[in-house]
Amino acid sequence: MNMIVCVKQIMDPEIPASVFKIDPEAKRAILPNNMKLVVSDYDKNAVEAALKLKEIHGGKITIVSLGSQSAIEAIRECIAMGADEGILLSDPLFDESNLYCTASALAQAIKKIGDFDLIFCGREEGDWDGGQVGSGIANFLSIPVATVVGKVQLKNGKVEVERVVADGCEIIELPIPALLTISSEIGTPRYPTVRRIMAARSKQLITWNAQDINIDPSTSRIKMLELFLAPKKEARCEFVEGETLEEAGTKLALKLGQAKLI
Repeated sequence: MNMIVCVKQIMDPEIPASVFKIDPEAKRAILPNNMKLVVSDYDKNAVEAALKLKEIHGGKITIVSLGSQSAIEAIRECIAMGADEGILLSDPLFDESNLYCTASALAQAIKKIGDFDLIFCGREEGDWDGGQVGSGIANFLSIPVATVVGKVQLKNGKVEVERVVADGCEIIELPIPALLTISSEIGTPRYPTVRRIMAARSKQLITWNAQDINIDPSTSRIKMLELFLAPKKEARCEFVEGETLEEAGTKLALKLGQAKLI
């Protein structure tokens, strides 16, 4: 079982809103000083799903990430969790990449890898929350895809998944090869052991540029028009008083009615 997991290094979603800034000209978020990028939690779910299958069926897990050289740390973290190999896609041409370019580049890299059975992605990007890259990769590779997957198992040479839907779940079966986007219902991602962390530090990784995977990001079909911080709304608080609780409740009901909230 050859599995590929696509991961992304992002700005920590837990940073305080007060230090979050953007560059409106470059149309990108600005990393605050002394703060490191982290692996998207959604992508850690994808790594966990692959590791659970590996424990049962064996095989190899290859981590693929598109980003700057700092993404090497993200790949090593996933290897410390239990993955086997890592490939970094890094090129100045990728600096302005969007969801379309990212999906296209990852698909081309997977084609170059060649032999694979399952591809895992997080259910969505941990920064943009687009949820499009996984399906985009499947489209470029012309393979079936199941999104928002909470459970995965192999049956009779096919993959059976449990998708999370609004009113419960649905079970579907896909032929292999296939791509799955994994949700948090898969379970809490495991923590790397000290031994695996040390081994991951010495692991030799592969780096490919745009030429290596034969892709031109300038062919993107998406153009970002504007990126801005939403204006803060001033919150107003009004206390409704009365001689009794009943009087205060009546006044509150009248005010809510005037505001057409009830």
